Amino acid sequence: MRFVSTGGQAPAASLGQALLEGPAPDGGLYVPERLDRLTKDELLALRELSLAGISRILGGRLFGPELPEEELAPLIADALDFPIPLVEIEPGVFCLELFHGPTLAFKDIAARIMARIMARLVEPGGPATTVLVATSGDTGSAVAHAFSGVAGFRVCVLYPRGLVTEAQRRLFTTLGGNVTAVAVAGAFDDCQRLARAAFADRELRRRRPLASANSINVGRLLPQVFYYFHAWAQLPAAADADEGLVFSTPSGNFGNLTAGLVARRIGLPVSRFVAATNVNDVVPAYLRSGRYVPRASAATISNAMDVGDPSNFSRIRHLYSDRSDPLGALRRDLAGRSFDDRTTRRAMRDAQEKHGYLMDPHTAVGYLGLKEELESRGGGTGVVLATAHPAKFADVIRDAVGIEPPLPTALERCADLPERIVEMPAEAPALRQVLLSQPA
Repeated sequence: MRFVSTGGQAPAASLGQALLEGPAPDGGLYVPERLDRLTKDELLALRELSLAGISRILGGRLFGPELPEEELAPLIADALDFPIPLVEIEPGVFCLELFHGPTLAFKDIAARIMARIMARLVEPGGPATTVLVATSGDTGSAVAHAFSGVAGFRVCVLYPRGLVTEAQRRLFTTLGGNVTAVAVAGAFDDCQRLARAAFADRELRRRRPLASANSINVGRLLPQVFYYFHAWAQLPAAADADEGLVFSTPSGNFGNLTAGLVARRIGLPVSRFVAATNVNDVVPAYLRSGRYVPRASAATISNAMDVGDPSNFSRIRHLYSDRSDPLGALRRDLAGRSFDDRTTRRAMRDAQEKHGYLMDPHTAVGYLGLKEELESRGGGTGVVLATAHPAKFADVIRDAVGIEPPLPTALERCADLPERIVEMPAEAPALRQVLLSQPA
């Protein structure tokens, strides 16, 4: 398997190059050169496998021969050492709980697989690679934990100061060791801009090898394909669900949704996806108007989705570039639905009061999108991806639902640990100085 850039101006890369470079040299994002469709027999065989089994089979197809199955299998088994259950909230509406990993967010899954693959592929004995990651909430802690203590790697987490919850922040600011937490005076879009500038700085990268762990890294993107198939395989009468099956994905930087569209391309039996966003609805607006207009992000209670220029949109466009009518084809596969904070709070309250199910604000946005889509279709089967544990948003839960979410061990453990934070302005020279001050 080779990986090509969405920019179209960079040479094809190997798996190791694609993972360790992050963005392609032309500024585009790496995607698999081809996506081979599963046969009907191969698809049905996946229904009989565990998550690790599904991941091993699909990983072999998506990562290619550079990572043989006998090496990939133990890496995946080690990474996916927690459950990902499918829970029925109400008739026909299921929730795939992706938040049972060490940092209580869906990003644990791909980050842990990616970290293990990168550690396997990196050249031993060379200078340490700095994994540079911008976070709007959950990515930073997932990546920091995935690489914490891994020889040959350092982690630098950029986050918008004051715009992530205390629970989200403490999961990575209390680690120390090879993890540096950087509070940026700005929004998440500023953090992404700074990360892009660092990757474009050739002199900096010569002195400090950099790798990305945001969803711009294809190593973060592809493992997310696995759990879409895992969800389908757990559905009752899954083989007959394809006519009406809908997945609703809470969407910010759109890596998770892109992975779903990749899953569909290789054979996932799904009728349609919902890109469920908060008021930062750049992609839903594009689906309505046909014009992609990035804008500054607005702060919401579903803060991990506060993104005004989602990086993975270029991958979505690339995925549909082989169609005669790319926008029309995307509109057939993808519905865009957005919701404000007031509606999100009401959905959280309703889910708890009517169905006894407690959800965080991001999952609530996805739940709203799924309900609207199923209603517009006159029914069907739907799965919403639950992207974060409710306890990470305890203040929002108390305000919206009026109850105190139980505190998981992971949050209890870091509640009283000292935080180690570097503060800096949203300026590229400041980040350059932070990166160069780290040990080589």
